[in-house]
Amino acid sequence: MPISVESRPRLRGVVGPLRAIVRGALAVVKRRPGEIAVLLADDATLRKLNQRWRGIDRATDVLSFPSNQRPGPSIDGDLAISLERMAEQARRYRVSRGRELARLAVHGALHLAGHDHHAPAERAEMRRYEQKALRAVAPAIRALDRALGRA
Repeated sequence: MPISVESRPRLRGVVGPLRAIVRGALAVVKRRPGEIAVLLADDATLRKLNQRWRGIDRATDVLSFPSNQRPGPSIDGDLAISLERMAEQARRYRVSRGRELARLAVHGALHLAGHDHHAPAERAEMRRYEQKALRAVAPAIRALDRALGRA
C-alpha cells in the first residue's frame, strides 16, 4: 500500500526517506503502512487543521489522523507536519532538520498506530519506540539531511 508525500513548498529528495521512516516507525510496533498520506506544510495550515479537528487554535508540529480502526497489522491515515515548527525545533534541540523531521514523522506514525503520551507510562513507552525507530532509520535520516541541505 502506498505512502504518499505532499510538500508545500515542494521539497525534492524527501519522499523516499519519509516513506522509509514511516515504515520503520510502524515496524517497531509490529504494524505496517496501509494508505498513509504525509503533508509537509506551514504553521498556518497546521493551525487550521488543529482548530478544525481538535478545537485548538494554534499551530503544532505534527498532527495524526488515523482513518481505520479495523484490527490487523495495516495502518491507514494522514500525517501533517509543520516545516516551520520542524526548523525551529531543530535549532532549539540542536539537531539537524532531517533528524527533527524524522522524529516528527516517527511520532506521528506511532500515533497512527494507536500510541499516545498522556500518562507517564505511555510517555515512556512512546519515547522508547521513538528512539528504537530513529536508530533503525538512520540511513533515511542521512538522506533527509542531504535533501534538506539543498532546500
